[in-house]
Amino acid sequence: MEDILLKKWEAASSRFQELTDQLMDPSVASQPSQLRKLTKERAELEPTVSLFETYCQVTKQLEEAAQILADPSAGHELHGMAEEETRELEQRRCELEGQAKEFLIPKDPRDEKNLVLEIRAGTGGEEAALFAGELFRLYIRYAEKRGLKVDTVEASETGIGGFKNIVALIEGKGAYGHFKYESGVHRVQRVPVTEASGRVHTSTVTVAVMPEVDEVDVQIDPKDLRIDTFCSSGAGGQSVNTTYSAVRITHIPTGVVVSCQDERSQLKNRAKAMRTLRSRIVEAEREKQDAVIAQNRKSQVGTGERSEKVRTYNFPQNRVTDHRVGVTLHKLELVMEGDLDEIVQALRAQQQQAETASV
Repeated sequence: MEDILLKKWEAASSRFQELTDQLMDPSVASQPSQLRKLTKERAELEPTVSLFETYCQVTKQLEEAAQILADPSAGHELHGMAEEETRELEQRRCELEGQAKEFLIPKDPRDEKNLVLEIRAGTGGEEAALFAGELFRLYIRYAEKRGLKVDTVEASETGIGGFKNIVALIEGKGAYGHFKYESGVHRVQRVPVTEASGRVHTSTVTVAVMPEVDEVDVQIDPKDLRIDTFCSSGAGGQSVNTTYSAVRITHIPTGVVVSCQDERSQLKNRAKAMRTLRSRIVEAEREKQDAVIAQNRKSQVGTGERSEKVRTYNFPQNRVTDHRVGVTLHKLELVMEGDLDEIVQALRAQQQQAETASV
């Protein structure tokens, strides 16, 4: 086992014991906030420490088996038993080391957050807009399979069922962790319904996935906001209601604009728009920081920029290819029904492998 990983494991065990001792201190018990903080940290470390205790036991048993194997007077039968036990214990130790790497890899604190999903039609005109709608329906099905709630904030429909852009809030346990790999340019190759000659066209759709930001994480001065209200309208321009329930909020310093007309209540639309606005402001700041990092490295690799092509959906060949991890699946119809598990698992494994290498 790598020395660095073992040292991290030992450090976690030492910290666990330190926290246990602190929690027994009467002075800590009289401070509720400190007590909660230490109890939470100890609970998070407990699975790792329990694993370490098992690892130490297995290591001790391996040492005892090695002593028997090194003893010429132990006898053939005892040697055979020790050899068999060593094989089993070595396998168990490898399993424990693998589990330890998972525990010791720093977890992305954003994974458990809700998210703002933004889908925009790119190159390809009406065909891109149609695929934007299909991609949104794919994500709704994927979310539903995980017990997540999808709530549309803003949608700009085209005449034949497509969408120029869609913004939605996705809420539930681990929402961002499930969707975070979807950011980027999604390319579709197929014969459009409007194509008379049967030629395959290539269109693109841009997806942005932003973790929802808590109100305390980003301070927005009300003076920096311009809030406009207008009448909501449905598909084809039909009036949904005659009250000014739709809301458009502009954050003047950054120029970020968010609209919401999904709800009949202006108050609800305003609350939804503010949730989206906070996430967009933080995402814009993160992209600026990423751009600086990328410039310093003289490379755009790994910045997560939306210009990166992430996936191709080839309808004539019933094929989906994720370019980041090199996975190709010949089951496009299932993927479009929300079956993203195989691709997401491969992307997650790739990320864990990269993080493990740095542990």
